[in-house]
Amino acid sequence: MFDPKSRILIIDDMSTMRKIITKILKELAFTDFTEAVDGKDAWEKVQTANPPFDLIISDWNMPNMSGLEFLKLVRADVKFKKTPFLLVTAEAEQHQVADAIQSGVDQYVVKPFNKESLKAKLESAHKKCSTRKAV
Repeated sequence: MFDPKSRILIIDDMSTMRKIITKILKELAFTDFTEAVDGKDAWEKVQTANPPFDLIISDWNMPNMSGLEFLKLVRADVKFKKTPFLLVTAEAEQHQVADAIQSGVDQYVVKPFNKESLKAKLESAHKKCSTRKAV
């Protein structure tokens, strides 16, 4: 699992959803959160974060820049391309999942979700990222 001191960026245009994710992460012992309201806001925060974020959890459907567009920006930048990235969405159609995987998402969380399902997705993403860093 990710270190509880991991710096986590939570992106969602709905403040309620950001609060839900933060609450679950706190229950999982995480302590360091930054919030962004859309991909554009998140991109600015990623570029200026010092130290960089250890994990990104982003909604898919947002105004200004979607989570998928933000994911593509992150993966295209050598400084951030290995940052673990979870997409959260109500969309579960096969072509959308394929788009996210092709774009380099580490894990995909479908709403509604609970503490156990988010924890399982975080563990899966951590395992995938640990394997990627070892290669």
